[in-house]
Amino acid sequence: MNLMAELLGDLRAETESFEALLQPLGDGDWEWPTPAAGWAIRDQVSHLAWFDDAAVLAATDPAAYHASVAGMRSVDEIAVRSRGMPPGELRAWFLASRVRSLEAFATLGARDRLPWFGPDMSAASFVTARLMETWAHGQDVADALGVTREPAARLRHVAMLGFRARPFSFAARGLPVPADPVRVELAVPGGGTWTAGPLEAPGVVRGSLLDFCLVVTQRIHLSDTGLELTGEPARAWMEIAQAFAGPPGQGRSPKSGEYQGHTG
Repeated sequence: MNLMAELLGDLRAETESFEALLQPLGDGDWEWPTPAAGWAIRDQVSHLAWFDDAAVLAATDPAAYHASVAGMRSVDEIAVRSRGMPPGELRAWFLASRVRSLEAFATLGARDRLPWFGPDMSAASFVTARLMETWAHGQDVADALGVTREPAARLRHVAMLGFRARPFSFAARGLPVPADPVRVELAVPGGGTWTAGPLEAPGVVRGSLLDFCLVVTQRIHLSDTGLELTGEPARAWMEIAQAFAGPPGQGRSPKSGEYQGHTG
């Protein structure tokens, strides 16, 4: 299987997982608050739908994409504009936008370049980012509903995006990117280990694939994970890790107050 076919298959599976969270909701449930400050479940859905529409333009008409996002100041604007939409229409918008985006992505080669917020991205990275966004916002919805989702091996794509975004995590905060590399060794659901980075790296992150993905998408505070950090390069990165584009995220407040993992 080629890379794009694999990514598109995993994005479809993640879309189904997200849709399964929405399917049983009554109209009032869409107003439940999520861990993202000021955002209800409906706002998580409108966010994904709007960015899927933008992704279609980026893949098919870059000039129209640039025009459509030129006046956007913050993602909160999207949520506010969509709050009068009935839940049924909002869900239909998301599903239709996702179908259109998958169809557009299927016409691309892995190395094709697409414009996005920040530097242009390869099509493979672009689809990976949509998978990451779907999973991360799905986590917000799951947390709002008190639902525990079983992690899947496709999270390795999110982990790779988070690993490759290490320099951006520092640059987004105006910090110099450390010269020392970091290695990541993560247990994959169902068995096996996902790794990235050189064996001789002075910084190492070990733990579960789920914990790592939750941290790099800022869906959990580092102190509430079992990640094992060895060396200052690993800790400096994990404390500010950010897999998504844009300004530094606010992250999540710690539930515990003390780091529960292990530091070497």
